[in-house]
Amino acid sequence: MTTRSEREKAQKLNEQHQAILTKMLREEDNKYCADCEAKGPRWASWNLGVFICIRCAGIHRNLGVHISRVKSVNLDQWTPEQIQSVQSMGNTKARQLYEAHLPDNFRRPQTDQAVEFFIRDKYEKKKYYDKNAVTDPFKSSDAALPLASSPSSQASEKNKLEKEREKKKDEKKKEKETVQGNKPTAFDKAVCQLSNTCAVAGEARISCGCQGAVW
Repeated sequence: MTTRSEREKAQKLNEQHQAILTKMLREEDNKYCADCEAKGPRWASWNLGVFICIRCAGIHRNLGVHISRVKSVNLDQWTPEQIQSVQSMGNTKARQLYEAHLPDNFRRPQTDQAVEFFIRDKYEKKKYYDKNAVTDPFKSSDAALPLASSPSSQASEKNKLEKEREKKKDEKKKEKETVQGNKPTAFDKAVCQLSNTCAVAGEARISCGCQGAVW
């Protein structure tokens, strides 16, 4: 059960988010649907960072949440992460990314079926996607490829691994010396004989290394 202060805090945060979204919708390219260019979009795909009309919002929902996550601009509650996502993209940047390779004679589809085909090509198949673009890791579901290491860094890493191996060898050697040097008590001998477990090394006598030799 939420307290009054928590409700007030949530309401204030929601008002801040609404102010941000309203301001973004005043930007020229956000005044039109990112897909069909219908005027006055009131929906958004927050993970793709685009503002869309109600018809395109329905198509986006059919794509599945693994591709597009749709919210109403003014009817749904937004989280700070979702706001950050649309702020970092917007319709202009999204078109540069997802429509980078549109044909020169391309015309925006208008019929429902044509719009759906276009949206699936655009986001699901990424037919026009700019594959050379460096995208925000917050938006991309693909793992970033590791950067190639320079010869000097590779040599440094190799030396580091060799030192770690040498360190482990020394530690094992010291442990073995400690086991062989410990003088077991009568109780230790009894435990070792009864349970076949070395009371000094704490493991089976056949593998502990001392095999009762210390006594």
